[in-house]
Amino acid sequence: MSAFTWAVAAVVTDDAGRVLLCRQGRGERHGLPGGRLRPAESPVHAVTRDIRAETGWEVEVVDLVGLYHLAGRYGAAPAALARPAPAAGRAGPLPDVLVHVFRARTRGSGPAGDPAGGCRLSWHHPSALPEALTPTTRTALTDALAGRSGVLRDAAPGVPAPTAGHPPGQRSTPPADRAPRH
Repeated sequence: MSAFTWAVAAVVTDDAGRVLLCRQGRGERHGLPGGRLRPAESPVHAVTRDIRAETGWEVEVVDLVGLYHLAGRYGAAPAALARPAPAAGRAGPLPDVLVHVFRARTRGSGPAGDPAGGCRLSWHHPSALPEALTPTTRTALTDALAGRSGVLRDAAPGVPAPTAGHPPGQRSTPPADRAPRH
């Protein structure tokens, strides 16, 4: 059994409906802003703290898009969890990650502070998202842009690219008999 990491991320939108994404280091893939939970910390507190630290933006958490499981063999979930290649002498598998992905809106007209660095931030219109997305980002954006809330799923490579459905922030949960089951 591999190690397990609890994480948080958010589909952050601004007043224009754009989505905030982050690229870590020399990575080509874009991810959602977020990070890891600290001991005895709630996921809502963790996501607001991590987004402020990573991006400088204060956010208002709207709701939970879903919980996403990512098996260690597929790599990182939110941008803040990007994993470098294992160090020489490090043994063992990469941890599985369970990511709480929230829907959030920016507060104010600009960042309230300076980002911590290491993350290249960019805003994207939902109809013009980058091709290179992390598996969790691709899956969570697909759900968020379709207006889904409360989904549970595995995030793995091969998920189709997200398409704009309902604008981010609008809740449109499918009826229970049509809710996605993965």
